Amino acid sequence: MPVTPAASVTPAASATSAASSPFPRTAGVLLHPTSLPSPHGIGDLGAGARAFVDWLADGKVARWQVLPLVPPGPGGSPYSSPSAFAGNPLLIDLRALVSQGLLDARDVDAPAFDLDRIDWAGVHPWKTERLQRATKKMASLDTGRVRIETFRAENPWVADHALFTAIKERFDGKPWRDWPAELGKRDPAAIAKVQAELEPRILQLIAEQALFDEQWRALHAYARKKGVTIIGDIPIYVDLDSADVWTNRDQFLLDHTGAPKNVAGVPPDAFTEKGQLWGNPLYDWATLKRDGHAWWIKRMKRVLTLCDVVRIDHFRAFAAYWAVPYGDEDARGGTWIAGPGRAVFDDIEKALGKLPIILEDLGVITPDVEALRDGVGLPGMKVLQFAFGEGPDAKYLPHNHVPNCVVYTGTHDNDTALGFWNTAPHHVKEHVRQYLGRDGNDFVWDLIRTCFASVAHTAIVPMQDVLALDSGARMNLPGSEAGNWNWRVRGEAFHANLSSRLRFLVELYGRAPHTTATNATTTNAATNAATPAAQ
Repeated sequence: MPVTPAASVTPAASATSAASSPFPRTAGVLLHPTSLPSPHGIGDLGAGARAFVDWLADGKVARWQVLPLVPPGPGGSPYSSPSAFAGNPLLIDLRALVSQGLLDARDVDAPAFDLDRIDWAGVHPWKTERLQRATKKMASLDTGRVRIETFRAENPWVADHALFTAIKERFDGKPWRDWPAELGKRDPAAIAKVQAELEPRILQLIAEQALFDEQWRALHAYARKKGVTIIGDIPIYVDLDSADVWTNRDQFLLDHTGAPKNVAGVPPDAFTEKGQLWGNPLYDWATLKRDGHAWWIKRMKRVLTLCDVVRIDHFRAFAAYWAVPYGDEDARGGTWIAGPGRAVFDDIEKALGKLPIILEDLGVITPDVEALRDGVGLPGMKVLQFAFGEGPDAKYLPHNHVPNCVVYTGTHDNDTALGFWNTAPHHVKEHVRQYLGRDGNDFVWDLIRTCFASVAHTAIVPMQDVLALDSGARMNLPGSEAGNWNWRVRGEAFHANLSSRLRFLVELYGRAPHTTATNATTTNAATNAATPAAQ
């Protein structure tokens, strides 16, 4: 398929291309949509999402960072998905489907779901049944079929995603390697036969993606109208049991049975004695290079039609990646293998233009990774939780930041700031007190202030830190298999006192459009009173 030229990366990327820089000095909040308030057990793209956008706009917070918007994998992880292109159907607002006549009002009367946690085992079947009901009706209507067929024509990836999902359902969720061989290897005759048999379900699955896309684009347009742009996320790897690998076997390092030769992970470090064994198949970068990295270009284009900026997770693998023999019980037996370098980024830029990309350059970062990051000229990340307890040369300390980077109090993989403080060793706490010139009694907001004060062009704070929540609100604990990805925020958290407190710091440190130090000092007394440091 020919690569689409740069102008086609619309509408999302066009917002940043119109500005003098894709990274003006801004602030943002990290909150995945699954964490939004909703009566249906999981965040959705409806009223709770718009209330959050309104709250961001009130605080002059111009960036909303999300995790991957793809269908989640086991345990609700958005970094483990059956598709790198599809949207998460569990984010669809059911109430909007009532207004479209696809569901009855009684269909959305939910059981008493937990407002603070996602019960994945309960939410998934309850919401999926209603989505199936709605998409079946949509496919039965002439207007609905037009929407479905239009979406299929405009999004070539959705046909493979829907077929993969429908076949997987037929075989009770078995991985594609356990399907009949002719389907696993995509024999054309077998594929044509099963596609005809499953066409009604395929239409429903395409309808599901069309509904997600319509609702997400409406929310995105609402956010941009309010002055809020969205930072999306691309995991570098994809799952073995995914439509992506099933339809592109030649682009991954697999044997003749479809088993990976090596799998992805990271080596042991100070936090994980045995390293992390992710299990994703590794790319055949030589094959990808021959067609100009077309699959990566299509993936990037897809994300940038949904978001304004994209963060690429585990950037260091482009320099060198940790390859673990398939079948190993942990990651200790892996080895470093040279990655594709800047060739991927050069091909993406050639096809789509200079794009607003953030590089996750955390973890085992060696000089070659830093050279690659600086060579492509894209911003990396600084995490303040990693800054303290060492000497003045520690790279995450604010006085060592550079303008072309993104600073975080913490990420989705970190403990909350309060959890970090509560468990920090004495010498780390003492370093924090000395460096910040504070006593630690309001550590979380002292850290947010420090984050906003950085020279980094973008400052991001997880919503859990805005609320000063402890470790119980942590989103993910790397290396653990249970209890992750389920935190939710209640709607009452989006209140004016918090947005005022954020707005004061946004204006003080010049992170709002056209804000200067002079007009920041004229903030009204109520806003000043909301910030202890200003008292």
